[in-house]
Amino acid sequence: MKRFIEVLSNIWKIEELKTRIGITLGLLIVYRIGAQVVLPGIDPLQLSELSSRTTGGGLLGVLNMFTGGAFANASVFALGIMPYISASIVVQLMGIAIPYLQKLQKEGESGRRRINQITRWLTIAICVFQAPAYLYSLEAVFQVPDSAFVFGKGLGFMVPSVIILVTGTVFAMWLGEKITDKGIGNGISLLITVGIVATLPMSFAQEFVSRVTENNGGPIVILIETILWIAINAICILLVMAVRQIPVQYARRTTSGGFDKNQIGSRQYIPLKLNASGVMPIIFAQALMFAPAALGRLAGDSEFGQWLQASFSDIFGLWYNILFAILIIIFTYFYTAITVPTNKMADDLKRSGGFVPGVRPGTETADFLDRIMSQITFPGSLFLAAVAVLPAVVFHLFDMKQGWALFYGGTSLLIMVGVAIDTIQQINAYLLNRHYDGLMKTGSKRKTAGV
Repeated sequence: MKRFIEVLSNIWKIEELKTRIGITLGLLIVYRIGAQVVLPGIDPLQLSELSSRTTGGGLLGVLNMFTGGAFANASVFALGIMPYISASIVVQLMGIAIPYLQKLQKEGESGRRRINQITRWLTIAICVFQAPAYLYSLEAVFQVPDSAFVFGKGLGFMVPSVIILVTGTVFAMWLGEKITDKGIGNGISLLITVGIVATLPMSFAQEFVSRVTENNGGPIVILIETILWIAINAICILLVMAVRQIPVQYARRTTSGGFDKNQIGSRQYIPLKLNASGVMPIIFAQALMFAPAALGRLAGDSEFGQWLQASFSDIFGLWYNILFAILIIIFTYFYTAITVPTNKMADDLKRSGGFVPGVRPGTETADFLDRIMSQITFPGSLFLAAVAVLPAVVFHLFDMKQGWALFYGGTSLLIMVGVAIDTIQQINAYLLNRHYDGLMKTGSKRKTAGV
């Protein structure tokens, strides 16, 4: 505790870091306030059916978690930041096949700005389709009563509401970009994380009430569940930070500016992450998990159709999680293959005069890196699949509330851990540049001349 207080004191001494943290907290508060503002024309007191369908788990519960409860509140931020995430994924995948996007990726900062602009326009296009679907589903799917629509459901309600929902997502996207530029951490990821964390206290409170007041295990079970949750967090941290270091050596430069290959320079490493794909395989897999239940509905009342609907509509079911884990393993290999450019890494290494000991520069180095990447991706995909299905395991093992079980793994936990690590690392960079110890470093404050 003493060291933590000392780190906070050091943060307070760095004016730029203090300002950035203040801006970040302020913009996050604005986002959380907006998540509570209900769409004009809807009576918030009559949204109980929508709240009950999105509380406690299920696919709608996952969606509501990512929006920080804005989905269940019929808020101006009901679509959240997810349309922007979807647009980013689409642009990234199109960059593999479309030469124009490939050209932009090689143009540096100007190309990146152009790609960001394309992503923003695609985000608006996605919102234009999602907003009417959400408004229609309020009554047709979520059974919100007619009396909740104060001014009716005609064009006078639909058109302004669609504009507000699209504007809400664009504003949330702007908040995320401002946090990235003026604050600390990745803004878009922080918005998602804040939305997830916002539902954590309520989920834990429901679990606590269930265990204590309903005599369903008592405080001992709560203690066991809390310890297990902390342990799973630690495992996720190891999964996010684990790397395989490939040794690299560079030839020493001569006085004429060239390289002397007979002299060996300093040894460095290429860090290949165990989980290079992050949470993207889980997101892709979740997007496809809607398909089996939809096929079951198309099959009608047949025995196979009923089995599909029953087996793949429950996110805590056996067959759902078996297929979910298989898809995650497949998508981990797919996404790693398109995001880790081993050929480019080998070319850059060759141009800079570096080489992997015992491996020829160029094609052989690319093949070597690709082989190592494939080897570490297999255990990484297994760990990722195991983390993804952990909520179902603990749900059945401890008979816990669905909302609380969702925090034991899956996309939500990996996002929280990844964003926390990234933010702490950025804070560490400011502290270490000012000769202070970081949050992830032991020891007392470093003392140097002039400090």
